[in-house]
Amino acid sequence: MFFQEPPGRPDLYASDEPLHALLRQRLPPEVLQEIRPQYEALGRATAGELWDWMIRAEAEPPVHVAYDAWGRRIDEIRTSPAWEELRKFSARQGLVATGYDERFGEHRRVAQAALLYLFSGTSATYSCPLAMTDAATRVLLDLAPGGLRDRLVAGLTSRDPGKFITSGQWMTERTGGSDVGNSETIARPSRIVGDERRYTLHGVKWFTSATTSEMALTLARIDDGGTTPGSRGLSLFCVEIGREPGRGWTGIAVNRLKDKLGTKALPTAELTLDGVEATLIGEPGRGVANISGMLNVTRLYNAIASASGIRRACALARDYAGRRSAFGARLIELPLHQATLDDMDAEAAAVLALVLEGAALLGRAEAGTATEAERRRLRALIPIAKLTTAKQAVAIASEALECFGGAGYVEDTGMPRLLRDAQVLTIWEGTTNVLSLDVLRAEAREGAFTALVQDLVARAERSYANVAAADLATLRVGVRSLIAQVKANMGRGDAAMQAGARKVALTTGYLTEALLLAEAADAEPIAGEHLARFVAHRLRGPFEG
Repeated sequence: MFFQEPPGRPDLYASDEPLHALLRQRLPPEVLQEIRPQYEALGRATAGELWDWMIRAEAEPPVHVAYDAWGRRIDEIRTSPAWEELRKFSARQGLVATGYDERFGEHRRVAQAALLYLFSGTSATYSCPLAMTDAATRVLLDLAPGGLRDRLVAGLTSRDPGKFITSGQWMTERTGGSDVGNSETIARPSRIVGDERRYTLHGVKWFTSATTSEMALTLARIDDGGTTPGSRGLSLFCVEIGREPGRGWTGIAVNRLKDKLGTKALPTAELTLDGVEATLIGEPGRGVANISGMLNVTRLYNAIASASGIRRACALARDYAGRRSAFGARLIELPLHQATLDDMDAEAAAVLALVLEGAALLGRAEAGTATEAERRRLRALIPIAKLTTAKQAVAIASEALECFGGAGYVEDTGMPRLLRDAQVLTIWEGTTNVLSLDVLRAEAREGAFTALVQDLVARAERSYANVAAADLATLRVGVRSLIAQVKANMGRGDAAMQAGARKVALTTGYLTEALLLAEAADAEPIAGEHLARFVAHRLRGPFEG
């Protein structure tokens, strides 16, 4: 009797040649030598304990226990023991701490991005609390009162599981997600403790990420007798969450857990804030401006998660193709299926190149070594990277399921989770349309998109080893066509600029990925092969008919 052999558990570091090549390009030899053993260990974990914890955490999703047996409100959110193991693993591996490790200087974000890339796709979405935690660290370091900063940052960046804490993010209300200007949560002055201005918060947060964390950042409108409407009236607050076993949360009620399409292991909830104390971060009324540094971090994490999910999907599809036989041969031996897998791998390499470019720019900006042009380019690149890679993640997840045929549609194979979990990436931290408009705002304020396009023009005019002349010609035509399209939209007014923003942003993302692959091809011929496939798949049709 025949039984189909399932895909194996690929080591996601050992088998990832594009990652090895890009890290050789991005990291100084001494940094790579120091951190390589950690990459190797993480790769082994993706085929071992991480895989096991992911399966268990997904099988044991969070449960909200509102009351105890005697009717007392306790609001416990009980998560799988595997979720706790993922927390401990994240601390030991320094997945947040590496982003603030001064030993690595301006390279710290690249070193960290590779760790997160190896981790995210096999983490049951534990990368979400890590994103919130990293973002909170950035905000606290930049803006928080000294007492609050000193009390929390050490825990957020600890490598000790016994000291490591995570942060949630409570921005979304019933009035809307990305349009935070309609937020209804009110902050009432409470007391002053040292250099901290405390308030009590009152309102409903419709969707809170990483709800079981020890703290959270949130927006609220200060009730000072003359509340300013819109986003200009919002201020940023830090909530240190108090929970007493058997007695519920201090000043917070858990209304319900969210039943989502995917990310089932990740606890997300609707909360009512009823007098919970919070500390003001930054100046009153500057809340939206004060989360800009946070958004760079969380959007980069989103792009990393996209890259990681794509890589895992490609690895599983390729492994399965070596096991599954059809039409008289293994799938891997069938030319059309091989071409499909090669196209998927090329997309994965392109996405990774873009992610590491964003990480490199963020690292330089945080270390103070970025030029003014690089800082402006970062402002446009991060939202474009987020929206582009998220779209690619959904497409590749769908393609991967198809590579498994009917098994890809059956829940207990685990394959449908690839597609369900990918879909959140286009929504969280701003949809494609919202981020496209954000790029327009960044251009109006600081010429961010102009800086990005200028970089593309310079890259397109270079010559590259291991890049076919026809591919380079396509990229040059693509950059010129992009500029022409932007100018045409500008000439038709603001409405045309907005209507065309999505296509412009995605085209810019694909061109950036391709030119970064061209740069990588100078040292690594495999990057030139990936570029040729990526250009044919993503770019040649639109620009060459």
